[in-house]
Amino acid sequence: MAPSERPAAVEVHHPIPITTYPPAAPLVPVQPGPMSAVQSIVLPDGRVVTGYTLAPAPAPAPLAPRPAVSRTAVNIALGGVGFGAVCGGLVLLTSFIAALTAFITQLITLAAVIFGGWIAVQIFSAGRHSGGTTVNIRKAVIKRSHFHG
Repeated sequence: MAPSERPAAVEVHHPIPITTYPPAAPLVPVQPGPMSAVQSIVLPDGRVVTGYTLAPAPAPAPLAPRPAVSRTAVNIALGGVGFGAVCGGLVLLTSFIAALTAFITQLITLAAVIFGGWIAVQIFSAGRHSGGTTVNIRKAVIKRSHFHG
């Protein structure tokens, strides 16, 4: 190797431990809890399987007795009763609005008849007033587009 091809010097860094202040409590080894024994099982094809035994799962708590009627059925029934009550109220409200509309229509018609009658009385009794000029034409003869009275 030529001197110009020599690799550069390698720097080595050594880690410096970080100390905590105050120093941490020393670690005390703790034994793990009770472990199951290791078991080995030979399978029919000759393989050996080794592992820890598992504790059997605890039996589930007994179920509470179910009611004779499920809560879902009760909720559906109550919803039907409420829907029926609302529909009845809506039908009643619709009937009330229809009756109120008919009543208002009758009041408007009555006001039109009364106002129309009052107008008619004013028009037809205009000649009976004592004020103004009244001209009574008893006999009028029109000959050759000329009035003879």
